[in-house]
Amino acid sequence: MKKYAIDFSHSTIGFSVKHMMISKIHGTFESYNAEIALPDIEQVEGGSISFTIAVASVSTKNFDRDVHLVSPDFFDADVYPKILFTSTDIKKLGDKEYAIHGDLTIKNITKPIIFTTIYTGNGVNPWAQEVYGFQAKTQIDRREFNLVYNTLLETGGVLISDEIDVVVDLELNPI
Repeated sequence: MKKYAIDFSHSTIGFSVKHMMISKIHGTFESYNAEIALPDIEQVEGGSISFTIAVASVSTKNFDRDVHLVSPDFFDADVYPKILFTSTDIKKLGDKEYAIHGDLTIKNITKPIIFTTIYTGNGVNPWAQEVYGFQAKTQIDRREFNLVYNTLLETGGVLISDEIDVVVDLELNPI
């Protein structure tokens, strides 16, 4: 197995959620680490991937909303400071496309999820270091992780959708 490190300045763990059922709010987690071991960077089957995300690092570019997200109404970061993901299986779907099966833990609730993942290519950066790109996407139902805060709107509907889109863009370097 070969190990890879994330280039944090060129990687993002992001999410989006519908707001008032008419627009999307986007956010990121600014602090995370990962352990990535793969038999071959372009054939990732048989590899292992795990992430630890600091909940308090959530950023939606709105201070009040970010404070609310780490409060007991949502993530309750003082009690549950980490989000964890650990892969359980990686299957090839097609040319440069994979299904990364794994366990996602939020607020001590663990559920299986699948990231549809694309190997986006490789190159050599200006410092002569190899770089490899991946994009992984999934959707979760926040209620399954006890993220249940919501408000009914006078016009009907809810303030926040239950479905959260998660997109992980990674640039990796061999260790």
